[in-house]
Amino acid sequence: MGIKETARYLVVLLLLVCNTRLLYGLDAEVQKAGLVDIRDIDKRIVLDIRYATKQNFTGHALYPCAKCYLRKDVAERLKRAQDACEAKGLRIKVFDCYRPLSVQKKMWALVNDERYVADPMTGSKHNRGAAVDLTLLDAEGKELDMGTGYDDFSPNAAPGAGSISEGAKRNRQALARVMIECGFRQSVTEWWHYDCVGWEQYDILDIGFSRLTQ
Repeated sequence: MGIKETARYLVVLLLLVCNTRLLYGLDAEVQKAGLVDIRDIDKRIVLDIRYATKQNFTGHALYPCAKCYLRKDVAERLKRAQDACEAKGLRIKVFDCYRPLSVQKKMWALVNDERYVADPMTGSKHNRGAAVDLTLLDAEGKELDMGTGYDDFSPNAAPGAGSISEGAKRNRQALARVMIECGFRQSVTEWWHYDCVGWEQYDILDIGFSRLTQ
């Protein structure tokens, strides 16, 4: 083997080694994160992942696919919430779950108001895979009236808002009872947002959906 052939062989070998290390590194990071697809835990839960569409406050699709990833413990709690809802003839519908930090930065650039969008410097519970945005469906699959739509950045979105209908208040209370009983804590500004109790144990993640779906 000549000098040129030897050099070419060494370059190819080096590239193969580097790519293999990168591949295993990415797999290890994803595995360590411990995120699970909620549909693998409970297929009864309905997905309406708004940030995978243009139907959100940014007007742009921020996720490449409509998936709900959560830490396994959080997903199991959400399954228990669905069990409780089913006993009442209701069903959970999810708007958002895990959110990469890079997406959080894009949201913050548009709405830098910590009442509604967490500062990426401290990170959101969504960035930890420990928060979920959701609502309730009736037996026919129709959303219950919650007084406002999702991502309504107004005082009426607060769980205890007094200017919404009595029916909407009852529906918010019904959602809150189930979620709190199953180990979640309600946001003070958004009726749809719930953090998992113990979210502090989880690190902020910036793993893209394309890597999670591989």
